[in-house]
Amino acid sequence: MACPDGEKVVYATFMLVGEAKHWWRIARQQLVTDATAIDWPTFRRRFLEKYFPEDLRRRKELEFFNLKQGNMSVGEYAAKFDELSRYCSYFSHADDRARCSKFESGLQPDIKQAIGYQ
Repeated sequence: MACPDGEKVVYATFMLVGEAKHWWRIARQQLVTDATAIDWPTFRRRFLEKYFPEDLRRRKELEFFNLKQGNMSVGEYAAKFDELSRYCSYFSHADDRARCSKFESGLQPDIKQAIGYQ
């Protein structure tokens, strides 16, 4: 069930606590004073600027591109892959084939070879 854009700001700000709730009170007053519409894209942009800056997003994206299974189990690798793929705009909208290729490329060689036979 999709949430209408008009409701997203209400729901998201309802969930804020502590310092984030305090930040939103101030940010909302500033937006109202500046006569800026408080729609979902505006809220999302301001929130990400404050709590998830561009340099951190780029580091997470790079971590995703360099992700290898290493000593992780396949389950741990899959969980890390899913977690980090959210930070890579290309793979968050990519088709299943591209995601599978990226996932397989990070697997240990013996596991990758076993999958290749199937």
